[in-house]
Amino acid sequence: DLGTEILIPVCAVIGIAFSLVQWLLVSRVKLSPEKETSANSGKNGVSESLIEEEEGLNDHNVVQKCAEIQNAISEGATSFLFTEYQYVGVFMVAFAILIFLFLGSVEGFSTKSQPCNYDSTRMCKPALATAVFSTISFVLGGFTSVISGFLGMKIATYANARTTLEARKGVGKAFITAFRSGAVMGFLLAANGLLVLYIAINIFKLYYGDDWEGLFEAITGYGLGGSSMALFGRVGGGIYTKAADVGADLVGKVERNIPEDDPRNPAVIADNVGDNVGDIAGMGSDLFGSYAESSCAALVVASISSFGINHDFTAMCYPLLISSMGILVCLLTTLFATDFCEIKAVKEIEPALKNQLIISTVLMTVGIAIVSWIALPSSFTQDVADSCRTGAATNVIFGLALGYKSVIIPIFAIAISIFVSFSFAAMYGIAMAALGMLSTIATGLAIDAYGPISDNAGGIAEMAGMSHRIRERTDALDAAGNTTAAIGKGFAIGSAALVSLALFGAFVSRAEISTVDVLTPKVFIGLIVGAMLPYWFSAMTMKSVGSAALKMVEEVRRQFNTIPGLMEGLAKPDYATCVKISTDASLKEMIPPGALVMLTPLIVGTFFGVETLSGVLAGSLVSGVQIAISASNTGGAWDNAKKYIEAGASEHARSLGPKGSEPHKASVIGDTIGDPLKDTSGPSLNILIKLMAVESLVFAPFFATHGGLLFKIF
Repeated sequence: DLGTEILIPVCAVIGIAFSLVQWLLVSRVKLSPEKETSANSGKNGVSESLIEEEEGLNDHNVVQKCAEIQNAISEGATSFLFTEYQYVGVFMVAFAILIFLFLGSVEGFSTKSQPCNYDSTRMCKPALATAVFSTISFVLGGFTSVISGFLGMKIATYANARTTLEARKGVGKAFITAFRSGAVMGFLLAANGLLVLYIAINIFKLYYGDDWEGLFEAITGYGLGGSSMALFGRVGGGIYTKAADVGADLVGKVERNIPEDDPRNPAVIADNVGDNVGDIAGMGSDLFGSYAESSCAALVVASISSFGINHDFTAMCYPLLISSMGILVCLLTTLFATDFCEIKAVKEIEPALKNQLIISTVLMTVGIAIVSWIALPSSFTQDVADSCRTGAATNVIFGLALGYKSVIIPIFAIAISIFVSFSFAAMYGIAMAALGMLSTIATGLAIDAYGPISDNAGGIAEMAGMSHRIRERTDALDAAGNTTAAIGKGFAIGSAALVSLALFGAFVSRAEISTVDVLTPKVFIGLIVGAMLPYWFSAMTMKSVGSAALKMVEEVRRQFNTIPGLMEGLAKPDYATCVKISTDASLKEMIPPGALVMLTPLIVGTFFGVETLSGVLAGSLVSGVQIAISASNTGGAWDNAKKYIEAGASEHARSLGPKGSEPHKASVIGDTIGDPLKDTSGPSLNILIKLMAVESLVFAPFFATHGGLLFKIF
């Protein structure tokens, strides 16, 4: 136990320290003009043109331009997030009050101890205490999620221009700068999430003492807070980035036939801002929410197992020990990319990123085995395992697997994981399977953040008027990031499914539901309504992107038509107006989808009861996973089709090109249709299925006591 109490915070501090070291290394690249000597003719000769050192590294004008563009992107992203957080702050306060009132009313705001739910011979803390501490943990989770997203955005905007400048020296140096910047975000998020959760548990334990059931039930608010903020970050950021992206592409590429990120395009700054608020800040909040929920799901299930009943602290902290080991493994893995193996050719970039996933997975498998051997007791029982069986969810997963061809293999993989992990340790096994997928979150997030940073670097190179060779280098970095980002989305979807199922099992136990029988009308109506919700949610987010993009297209067209000399490069476009359009539209449009997700469990649980709500959760889980995978794959396919034509790497691709040809224009339109699928609706569905499950778990005591008002009346 003493070793556990020392190891967890020490690993978290190591993660934070490592991220600061990486940040210091990135900061060595200066954004102010300096006297530099001309570079050599090349490392690998003429054959590897992208690696040749470029003459003229002391071009002060280029450095100044890069600094100005970076400042504009950073200011736009910071302004948007501050405005978004004001909206979200109002929601946090309102929902925190709601949590306190709902949970406090379970026992009429009584301050007397009550018999424990799972052991009536023992006395547990009153429901009012759960209300207070759940509210505190909700605010704590929300605040940590916001900080994770904001720090990620600041780091990305700090690094984008530095990556561009390093690209003048070679693709290897630019890769290291981009990857180190991603690592800063990855390690900060993983370490902060672990440290805050561990501190909260120890502070709450001062009050709860031996009442671990109440303690870890209150901790679930941490996951709810993190996921609530992630919902608004993902939806708001996704609408912002896709509105700007679609507007810039349709008018710039298709109508005006100008290159991507051309400084003449009025939406180009908004497009680059969107990469940071959507793909960086939104993704950071999303993955923090996944981590918090998987940890909370494992902890709350463990608290009602033999671990919690026997008060085995080390076994209870097993999920946190896995995360601690993950930080150490990811630290070692990162060094392979930045220090042990030098990138010397473009073709080495993608393998280097994929090796990060392979190395971290292999090392983490060994690490998990060691932690399991030391931390876990020889036996595990769970008295409530029978009430956690969710045959409906797993069986329907198999039944719907034939719906979309692209989801067959992932769904089988998830289903097998569910079956095997449940066989070993019931719902706790499923929760740990989810945490296992997220144990290397620092490396995964570093790879994910690397992509948008490289994308921004390419945009800055284009806007600063740098040579074609520089743009080729940044495009090579970006292309490798796109491939690994698709892998990251697969991790996010798979872990979301497992986390949701684990939370669903914990909800069934806490709501005292004996069985979830799909043949009963109460459950079945919830099942079909729940299966409909992801479609409704996707329709709302897609429509939001369309509405915002329409306004952007009209503004870009207006500027091209009314500003003399804009197409000739003699006049400067009004970037600020386009940034404002994306900001206003995303903040307005993110509210309805967010309200749908947050209000559904409250309405169903209060008026229809816990059995109907269990059906809603199972239906949304099964349907949401399918649509999320399908949306990501569909959008990614259209995106790759466009890149295939633009690259012109084969005879067939060259026959479809060049840029500006009719096939290329058609591929751009396909890409703009797929963008909101893969970057807004798809990623947001992960949060929908997780958030509804964790919200239901937090409010389960209220629903079990006062829920089902309509059925009670009639």
